[in-house]
Amino acid sequence: MLYIPIQYVFLILLFFAAELFYFLIAEKYNIIDKPNQRSSHKDITLRGGGIIFWFSALIYFVQHIQSNYFFFTGITLVSLVSFWDDIQSLSNKIRILIHFLAITLVVYDLGMFGSFNLLVIFLIYIAAIGFINIYNFMDGINGITGLYTLVVMGSLLYVNKNIQLFTDSNFIKYAMIASFVFLFFNYRKKAKCFAGDVGSIAIAFWIIYLVLKLILMTNSVIWILFFAVYGADGICTILHRLYLKQNIFEAHRLHLYQILSNEYKIQHRLVALYYAAAQIIVSGVVVFLYQKVQESIIFAIIAGCLLLVYTSKFYLIKKANLKLN
Repeated sequence: MLYIPIQYVFLILLFFAAELFYFLIAEKYNIIDKPNQRSSHKDITLRGGGIIFWFSALIYFVQHIQSNYFFFTGITLVSLVSFWDDIQSLSNKIRILIHFLAITLVVYDLGMFGSFNLLVIFLIYIAAIGFINIYNFMDGINGITGLYTLVVMGSLLYVNKNIQLFTDSNFIKYAMIASFVFLFFNYRKKAKCFAGDVGSIAIAFWIIYLVLKLILMTNSVIWILFFAVYGADGICTILHRLYLKQNIFEAHRLHLYQILSNEYKIQHRLVALYYAAAQIIVSGVVVFLYQKVQESIIFAIIAGCLLLVYTSKFYLIKKANLKLN
């Protein structure tokens, strides 16, 4: 029989209440997502349900206020600017500036300024801000953000318990509970809400913080493969769009998941499950091969497999006689 500690039962109920309260606010102030020709959905839906991730960070912060203020300040900054962008479009420059400031708090909190040279710090900024935006770009169909987040956080929790203790387990579990609650409303044929930028960017920031902390603790970058599926799709699609001379910050339908769900009409929830399952396999390979095989070999195996899968997009496009732009 499954036993759930009473504190987690309370959190689940609290997060449900918070999400339902937000729905009242969103309905009153018309915070909605209207589909357009680039959208993967057809119905008007409440936007910003992913604010539950910031709320879960708030609850954790209240309980651990003495050791969590840099992270919480950072996630609050990116959540505020993202929520504002959900309501009224903001300049990309403003959003990137806030992301830069939030990552600075993370880098300072983890003591990275005194440990690495400027080139490495610069690359960390590029990678972190890039991942935040890729996570946001990938949030386009029902269930994909919630399921993928559960897999990534679950992978980190496994490492924390069985390989290397690097953080408080509850810090990971709170994000997972928020994902379960969000999925209850989002993982449906007709979603009650979408995560919005406030959700996808907030949880991406949370993941970045944890992965950087794990990398520093183990002195291994192999853990970035815990978001390799999103990374492969996101980076390859960006390169594809640059090749087509498109604005990478504008909406489009060129991600592999978009081709599968929009052009081949595969149910959104099933496509989201494919992505989650693919990341489970990748994470499993990383955990199994960690300290048994050279990291470069692990990277090569996983990158090669994911690139092979991604290139199937071009076959699907050709088969469906779709225009690339």
